[in-house]
Amino acid sequence: MSVAISEKLRVAVIVSSIREGRIGPKVADWFLGVAEGLGEGMEFEVVDLAEVDLPLAMPGWGSAPSERAKAALAEVSPRLAAADAFVVVTPEYNHSFPAALKNLIDWHREEWQAKPVGFVSYGGLGGGLRAVEQLRLVFAELHGVTMRDSVSLHGPWSGLGADGAPLDRAVSEGAAKGMLGQLDWWARTLRSARAERPYGV
Repeated sequence: MSVAISEKLRVAVIVSSIREGRIGPKVADWFLGVAEGLGEGMEFEVVDLAEVDLPLAMPGWGSAPSERAKAALAEVSPRLAAADAFVVVTPEYNHSFPAALKNLIDWHREEWQAKPVGFVSYGGLGGGLRAVEQLRLVFAELHGVTMRDSVSLHGPWSGLGADGAPLDRAVSEGAAKGMLGQLDWWARTLRSARAERPYGV
């Protein structure tokens, strides 16, 4: 079975912060505004983890998830499975990424396999890059393919306007364009490969 090259890519944009007063949704809105202008041939869907009620307690091996977990998984898992690619919007918390994001990742496995993952990070002078580097290790374990280039917003409290858009738009939009170009190539290549030969590990 082959997939038409012209068929639009489905990209899930994951907003990973659930902290009170978070700016993650504003950063995601800025990225989506840029991406919709640059990412021709892509359809974007936001998965906001503040709206995903996955419990932290996971079932033991061979055990069934709780009713609460089943309800949350029934809502979010099909959206991840249907995605051809992912963009993770993440802050940096204590040199790492939010627990809610790790929880979502750990509740899933096949949904990430042989799919590309891009990053939009923010936080302080490091721009969230330490969170991204740790996420690369996590997604590699789950057979995801992370994009070499990412979008990092440094010092968001002074580097972002009230609308959540970077003050230096030229640099940030250039980074988004580069990352989306890589995401497009990998998403189409891997989608065709999965269709012709299902990925198995």
